[in-house]
Amino acid sequence: MLNAPSPANNIPVSFSPPSPLPSSPSLFFVYSAAMKIPETEHINQLISSLSDEIPHIQTFKGKWAVIRGKLGDLRTQVADFGDFPGFKSNPLSMELMQSISQTLQDAVLVASRCRESELSQGKLKTQSDIDSISAKLDRLIKDGEILIGSGVLQDGVLVGSKREVVRAEARNLITRLQIGSSESKNSAMDSLLGLLSEDDKNVMISVAQGVVPVLVRLLDSSSSVEMKEKTVAAISRVSMVDSGRNVLAAEGLLLLNHLLRVLESGSGFAREKACVALQSLSFSKENARAIGCRGGISSLLEICDAGTPSSQAVAAGVLRNLAGFQEIKENFIEENAISVILRLLASGTAFAQENAIGCLCNLVSEDENLKLLVAREGGIQCLKNFWDSVGAVGSLEIAAEFLRHLALCPSIAEVLVSDGFIGRLMVLLNCGVVGVRIAAAKAVDALGFSTKSRKEMGECGCIPPLVGMLDGKSIEEKAAAAKALSNLMLYVGNRKIFRKDERGIVGAVQLLDPLIHNLEKKYPVSVLTLVVNSKTCRKQMVAAGACVYLQKLVEMDIEGAKKLWESLGPKANKLIMLYSL
Repeated sequence: MLNAPSPANNIPVSFSPPSPLPSSPSLFFVYSAAMKIPETEHINQLISSLSDEIPHIQTFKGKWAVIRGKLGDLRTQVADFGDFPGFKSNPLSMELMQSISQTLQDAVLVASRCRESELSQGKLKTQSDIDSISAKLDRLIKDGEILIGSGVLQDGVLVGSKREVVRAEARNLITRLQIGSSESKNSAMDSLLGLLSEDDKNVMISVAQGVVPVLVRLLDSSSSVEMKEKTVAAISRVSMVDSGRNVLAAEGLLLLNHLLRVLESGSGFAREKACVALQSLSFSKENARAIGCRGGISSLLEICDAGTPSSQAVAAGVLRNLAGFQEIKENFIEENAISVILRLLASGTAFAQENAIGCLCNLVSEDENLKLLVAREGGIQCLKNFWDSVGAVGSLEIAAEFLRHLALCPSIAEVLVSDGFIGRLMVLLNCGVVGVRIAAAKAVDALGFSTKSRKEMGECGCIPPLVGMLDGKSIEEKAAAAKALSNLMLYVGNRKIFRKDERGIVGAVQLLDPLIHNLEKKYPVSVLTLVVNSKTCRKQMVAAGACVYLQKLVEMDIEGAKKLWESLGPKANKLIMLYSL
């Protein structure tokens, strides 16, 4: 015989274990605790007793009727849990069962107070308690749905490949981020950040398990500053992996708006992480337009002016992307962006300076007025300082591209030549980085705006490396070299340098081949035309197969092809006729 005090009246109650369950919910609470009924059975008995009790409640009958309906849903869900092999071993399901049990026990106690018309703890307090229980039941039912739908209850003991273990862990953490208390979610986020930071494969697995929509919802719903910061950090990590970027982009304006709010009012850490994510999202025109229309450029410029060195660099990276869209340039002008970016170029880290140059490069493209503004505000000196201070030649690709854009303005081009940029380009033409060589060749072409500058470039030794680039592996490299040579060789002295290099004629002739696509044939045609008056060069062209290529180019109506063909003389025509037979 077991004696236990009743919570309702503190009167000892006696009953034997085999006897039927007490009809009073308050007595049932004591009974189940004493008997240590298994959790699911305990919950089912609590639900049954509470459901039977509700019709006898005297106050707030409508609210209790709603709760009774929720108990039915809860009973079905608890029964469903038993179908999963991982139910008994999964900590999440155990935590949920404990929360359900506690909520039902609380409901039992409140129900016992509502059996009488006179409420011992007052009407307002009782109504608040009932509403709280109803809300908790809603949350628990929702948490149960998430738990069942997540797939974590399908996982047994974590064995097998590392990828399977990571997949199960990711599912578990993603589920924990959606259910339970704030403390539990915060702990899950710490674990998720650790998982994501290990390697890109973990990020890809987590994205495949659905982490992105969960992170976006957390950013939307969390009131904790700490949790928001961690969520932004997780989103920024996902944005560093290609598959993650695509899924983030699919979240659209909801995610963008939250990231932009972080830019406006977040901590330094959060703003930097938001910039990392925005850098990945700002490649599309739609996103760029949205960022520009929602004050994002102003916030990014503020970070460039007063943020930490690392946040300045990534903020400039976002601005660099945005400046590539013509529709957004007006926003930059309105915000006086040129001055801010030039200040960053003058004093930022090497990474920040590189992004600043990239931003300026996109801004001044096809805009004469902005080029002149950059030059007036010290942009040329900033470019020179950056160029001379960079250790890695690969970082100079964007600098050479910026130089090319500035050089397309004749008045600025003269300043660039006088400031010694031809010699700087000469170094890049001989470097081992293909992209840098291509950018340098295009800049050489832009600086060849006069006989004087062409002569200077020839004397500096630009012709031989450009000839070598005609035989490069990249079509873009071949094309850039041919275009630059067709310009520089307008100066007679440079033709002599070209003729001395045995690679020149053969390299240019090979580019006439119609099977080489994405290369404008008029440039190698121009190069060859400029030296065709040399008998030696004509023989080299014929020997290299120029006649066959030129016949096809004439049929294609390529500029200058017919003139060059005719210049090769009767011998060439005879060879063409023999080829036709």
